[in-house]
Amino acid sequence: MKETEENLTEYYPCSECHAGNLQPCRVTYFTWIGNELISVPHFPAWVCDVCGRREYDLKAVTWLNMILDPNAGRPTTKHRRTPPPLRPQTGTPRPIRDS
Repeated sequence: MKETEENLTEYYPCSECHAGNLQPCRVTYFTWIGNELISVPHFPAWVCDVCGRREYDLKAVTWLNMILDPNAGRPTTKHRRTPPPLRPQTGTPRPIRDS
């Protein structure tokens, strides 16, 4: 049973060419941050076997963005919202009547 599960490969139809299948593999991911080119080898992606379209793993891209964030590791400042000051009561207080 274990051998059967390992032989199954995951693939999805390509939304670009509609002829190929997107298959999981590892690629080199390139991105620009400002004026610097960043390359990440062995990045998880889905690649079409016909047209070569690449779709990157959303979880991995989110993780990479978090690491490459210039504010990573810095403490965040918490902005507290102070309640507005109480307004003074206008007019004269009404007397309380006993019934």
